[in-house]
Amino acid sequence: MAWNEPGGNGNNQDPWNSGGDRRGGKKDQGPPDLDEALQKLQEKLNGIFGKSGGNKGNGGSGSGPSGGSSAGLLAVVVVVLLIGWAVMGFYTVDQQERGVVLRLGKYHETVMPGLQWNPPMIDDVMTANVTRVSAYEHRSLMLTEDENIVDVSMTVQYVISDPVNYALKVRDPNLSLQHASESALRHTVGSSEMNSILTAGREVLGNDVKMRLQGYMDDYQTGLRITQVNIKEAKAPSQVQDAFDDVIKAREDEQRSINQSESYRNGIVPEARGNAQRMKEEASGYRERVVAQAEGDAKRFTSLLAEYSKAPEVTRERLYLDAMETVLANNSKVLIDVEGGNNMMYLPLDKLVENRPRTATGTNTSRLSSSELRDVTNQVVEQLRQRQQTTPRETR
Repeated sequence: MAWNEPGGNGNNQDPWNSGGDRRGGKKDQGPPDLDEALQKLQEKLNGIFGKSGGNKGNGGSGSGPSGGSSAGLLAVVVVVLLIGWAVMGFYTVDQQERGVVLRLGKYHETVMPGLQWNPPMIDDVMTANVTRVSAYEHRSLMLTEDENIVDVSMTVQYVISDPVNYALKVRDPNLSLQHASESALRHTVGSSEMNSILTAGREVLGNDVKMRLQGYMDDYQTGLRITQVNIKEAKAPSQVQDAFDDVIKAREDEQRSINQSESYRNGIVPEARGNAQRMKEEASGYRERVVAQAEGDAKRFTSLLAEYSKAPEVTRERLYLDAMETVLANNSKVLIDVEGGNNMMYLPLDKLVENRPRTATGTNTSRLSSSELRDVTNQVVEQLRQRQQTTPRETR
């Protein structure tokens, strides 16, 4: 039996306990035996793996002390390596990321956010952020359709839409995006005129570049989606910038003159249209008034004709008085020739107006009223009648 074999009485054979029993048979309280600890660990492992406690009954045949220790140490190392290998397979995919799993170098699956496990050294996991918006800036001199040179600066914003294509289809998707951006921009600028690029055509230019660039990305299978293309600046080269500034200033002056003309036209044309409409309305009103007056006069003449047929003398006298009233209303002096005599009667109507009593307000009107004019007319007629009656008597 070996000196360190379990169950053996190897106190006198223990080389680390020399002299212990010689000084009274007491064991030395020194450090534990390394071989004994390894032997106990081997027994535990054998029990775990379903083996018996060694080849004790074989009379020492089989593996010796050194062979058992080596096997136990190897088993421990294997278990520790297996545990470490299993632990290394755990990883976490962020909420904004997606994981592309390659098994033995071939695409296997795409994993979603959360805690994941894949066998190390068998599977390879590449993560890609599918929500972060990245930006790329590009600036260069380009030739337009009308053979002018412009300096264009743009910013391309993009996200990863397909992590599998982004990781596996193209070696460097970002580099491919840079080359495709310049190609799309040059193609679009080369199909446009300089005036539209420098003025109001930037938005249209950005949309055209975005559509063309997205087509390139889809053809290349880069897994990138273009979200926005902004044309930051479009100007002439610095060598001819002064000349372009003069041209732009002249165009601004032209536009300002056009705006002033438009403003003047917008002020004059509505006013002229309003005046024309007013004149039309006045003409229409005048027409209606004249037509209505003519119709009224015709009806009045018809009525007078009926009355005249009934009483000609009275109607004739009435018409005469109305005519005299109309004439005398606009005259301040009247001369009347008397039949059968050599004298003319003078009626100073203006003096009569001045001598008539003032109104209650203390003012004297410059025109006779209808009733006053009728009274004056009646007086004149009465005087004429009296003079006609006295004239034949004197001749007799």
